[in-house]
Amino acid sequence: MTALLDQLRTAPRSVLGKIPGVSDDDESRRPLPVSGMLAAAATLGVGLAALTTLTLVGWIAAPSGALGSGLPGVFRTAAQIWLAAHHAGFAMPGGRVGLLPLGLVVLPAILLYRAARWMARDADLRLRLPARLPKNSPREKANARRRAQLVLVAQAGVSLAAPYALLAGLIALVARNEVTQPFIGEALLSHFILAFLAGSVATARTIGPWRAMLRLLPERVRALTVGTAVATAVLLVMGFALVLVAVVVNFGQVRELTDVLSPGLVGGLLLLLVQVLYLLNVVIWALSYVAGPGFAIGTGTLVAPTGVQLGTVPSLPLLGALPDSGPVPAWMMAVVALPFAAGAVAGVVVARISPSPSYEAAPLWGFLTGVTTGLVAAVLAALSGGPIGGGRLAAVGPSPWEVALSVALEVGVAAGISAGVTNILLLNRRARVPLDKAAAPVRKAGAAIARAASKVGLAESDGKPLPGHWLDATEADTQPIPVIRDDWTDEHASAEAETRAQARPWAGAGRAGAPRTDIVDVSDDRGGHVIYVDPYAWDRDREDRD
Repeated sequence: MTALLDQLRTAPRSVLGKIPGVSDDDESRRPLPVSGMLAAAATLGVGLAALTTLTLVGWIAAPSGALGSGLPGVFRTAAQIWLAAHHAGFAMPGGRVGLLPLGLVVLPAILLYRAARWMARDADLRLRLPARLPKNSPREKANARRRAQLVLVAQAGVSLAAPYALLAGLIALVARNEVTQPFIGEALLSHFILAFLAGSVATARTIGPWRAMLRLLPERVRALTVGTAVATAVLLVMGFALVLVAVVVNFGQVRELTDVLSPGLVGGLLLLLVQVLYLLNVVIWALSYVAGPGFAIGTGTLVAPTGVQLGTVPSLPLLGALPDSGPVPAWMMAVVALPFAAGAVAGVVVARISPSPSYEAAPLWGFLTGVTTGLVAAVLAALSGGPIGGGRLAAVGPSPWEVALSVALEVGVAAGISAGVTNILLLNRRARVPLDKAAAPVRKAGAAIARAASKVGLAESDGKPLPGHWLDATEADTQPIPVIRDDWTDEHASAEAETRAQARPWAGAGRAGAPRTDIVDVSDDRGGHVIYVDPYAWDRDREDRD
């Protein structure tokens, strides 16, 4: 698909380059809405072609008339599968179909993302993005740059989503038949939302790495977004692990249902593909089970940690992993503690990304992370379930509001506690950082500069020691450092020589030495002890060592 779009991009420009006076510059590039329309059309064409091929294989292997009569029926079936991939429901006699495989959303999502990346290159959005500001720039300029980038990202998302949704409306009209009729409103809305999300993410990705994308958001919003994503991901991983355990424990029932269907080779492969596509739905049901409310497989049924009540289950081998009706073991209630673990992890992430200077604010942000995670879980629960016609199967899947309430409380409480504790630890650790540790990077940088200067000859590696005595710390702070040359006379050394010449004659004769003029009475420590300082002691000790 990318190669096809590249040909669409280069062909008109090669023609423009042959026209005298017209160059391939910014003026000859397509506007963003035009690039978005081409990307949307290419995505629909490639997606429908792939699904039509897959449907044709199923039509050959399936019984006559199961997928429509002739090639027009095959194409209508492929169009309906494409609409189902965007979670657009269908109306049928006696009810509606809303239980659609979420795994099928991966196909249009990948195609839209690649098309959006091409759209960003075709419209040169990288050049139209504001230039990266230097460090220490004013906050007003940084905020203006962030707002401009967000506006451009939103424009790119709308440029791809608007034509994509309009074309999806045409497909919904073509896919109608006597049995199933797609809901045009749901088709328009679902296609627009998916294309907008894919186009916005792909355009933001042109700015830089994923971290650069997150930096487009304010710090608090970024911490909340990452914390919600982490909590949701942990819950989904827990649900997936629970599904694997259930399949392993009840593998006999799963194999028995497969043998009853007897799909054959091609039919078995298609049945396996259908179960893989519905795997994400089942994982979300397991998430609802872990959260506490559970899920239903028809009206009047419930699968929850508190108990299981089932009726007739659809003949899908994956549903053979469901537990038997009746009370569950008491230890199964331990799975309710898993959302608290997810909230604890999310709270640590939120506090580390955006520490709060006040101890009270961090728990509130942690609890707000639980609320947003509950909203995301509610959306996932609504998408994973739905009716299958009328009658008893009119209610399949978890209840969105029950899942939202349970996840918000469980994840929010744990995230609030962990965020508060983590924030306190971070603030205390910053307060205990010693000065020498804080200055370590400065010392390392100075040492590196000194080594580099010595290599290029800007500094002497082994300088000669200066004559005279060294100034102590107090003198160095208050007196200028003298410039001493080798041909100058050392006043301190000559004064010391005169002092020793006066003192040694009496010492050699065995008489008591005369009073030392080089001993200075500095001060009295008010305790009866007089402190004496010899300013030439260091020089004299050095000569004795020599």
